[in-house]
Amino acid sequence: MTAQHDIRLFLADVDGALVTKAKVLAEAAKAAVQELDHADIAFAVTSVRPPRGMRMLIEPLVLRTALAGFNGGVLVNPDLSIIESHTLDPAAAKQALKLILDKGLDAWVYTEEEWLIRDKDAPHVARETWTVKFDAKVVASFTDAHLAHAVKIVGVSDDHDLVAACEKIAQTTLGERASAERSQPYYLDVTHPQANKGTVVITLSKLLNIPPEQIATMGDMPNDVLMFRRSGFSITIGNASDEVKAQASAVTDTNENEGFAKAVRKFVLRSAAA
Repeated sequence: MTAQHDIRLFLADVDGALVTKAKVLAEAAKAAVQELDHADIAFAVTSVRPPRGMRMLIEPLVLRTALAGFNGGVLVNPDLSIIESHTLDPAAAKQALKLILDKGLDAWVYTEEEWLIRDKDAPHVARETWTVKFDAKVVASFTDAHLAHAVKIVGVSDDHDLVAACEKIAQTTLGERASAERSQPYYLDVTHPQANKGTVVITLSKLLNIPPEQIATMGDMPNDVLMFRRSGFSITIGNASDEVKAQASAVTDTNENEGFAKAVRKFVLRSAAA
């Protein structure tokens, strides 16, 4: 299956799609982004990561478009200056935090500038630190002042079924006051209702003056499905679940086997050439 749209922007999720399982940006991916640039197709990234956690991608990919961190909770320019930011409603943030802790998950709180945790030795903290390339700030507890500036609250557990169940409860409990989606089997991300990847597509469409139908998207997790629905063509990576694959226009190889680069050449550049 090949794209039928004249693609002018390719928007990719970072973890699980653009980078490998080891969070490495492969040479094939760098080359594919260069090929997009030569074909005059813009490239952008979106992630649950904070903008600072995508900084290491800017130079090797020569990024020129906005970076959408926190699932679109904070959009920044390539120099990391803020374009727009969506802070959680403090009451919704407080309720989300209580729900996460009551269900037995660990919790992290992100503001525009800081990553707040309660235990530096908690599960996934060390790996997340290595991934985003900056340290968390340890606090005794999350205060009302922290929650007043929260752009993302994360529930963390290696009990994947528990995270999935908590996602459904959070969606029902928070309703339209917040977006609650799993970004990894072990992460539940709660953000502002407008901080989701579907909104990222619409925001970039306006910023770049490119119709949504001329935007292709790529991802691997349930939180990527919203951008699939808003874009003209969608690609899921081979390591995605069958549930996510069913929502995309096409499926590429895994992120361990150059799935990103193969998708660029098979679906995006071939469409442009056609």
